[in-house]
Amino acid sequence: MNEELGFTHRFVAGSDPTTLLLLHGTGGNEKDLLGLGKALAPEANLLSPRGKVLENGMPRFFRRLAMGVFDVPDLMEQTHALAQFVKEATTAYNLDPAKIVALGYSNGANIAASLLLLHPEILAGAALLHAMPPFYPDELPDLDDKPILLTAGRNDSMVPGDQAELLGELYRRSGAEVSVVWFPGGHELTTQEIQVVKDWLDQSP
Repeated sequence: MNEELGFTHRFVAGSDPTTLLLLHGTGGNEKDLLGLGKALAPEANLLSPRGKVLENGMPRFFRRLAMGVFDVPDLMEQTHALAQFVKEATTAYNLDPAKIVALGYSNGANIAASLLLLHPEILAGAALLHAMPPFYPDELPDLDDKPILLTAGRNDSMVPGDQAELLGELYRRSGAEVSVVWFPGGHELTTQEIQVVKDWLDQSP
């Protein structure tokens, strides 16, 4: 565990220049997605911060006002802080800044979605699992063919059914190369979904 660079985090060095930025869901921590990251991209570097906001004692990356209702000013502040952390970690761990790919689940996917809108230069691409639009920007970012995968459950009680499509369309209008993949389940991750993410990572530049 490392508490430097502004976030408690874990870093696992790999032999590949790609770095997976692992962003956990509500109640998770910096250890939660390490095993998944290693399974998905065995040779990649893994950079996994813990969200700094607490909700009833559970770590999150930003505050919310109610289920599905985000505290947008706090979301933006925390997104800027995460971007700064990634920049400093890139220097501290000698990472390739052009090879950082976000892998976020639920709350982590939502702050990764915000990172793409506010700091598109930080990420080479992103796999966003069960995400929704964090906000609608006044000006679209330049995502310039960045590969983005969105996965969603048709029976997800936490993310309304049209949210993945709305987020995908927002990114397409920004120039990204977007794939939206639906599954019959709810908010949980499934082995089929994980395999889709692995295949997408294997095929992404």
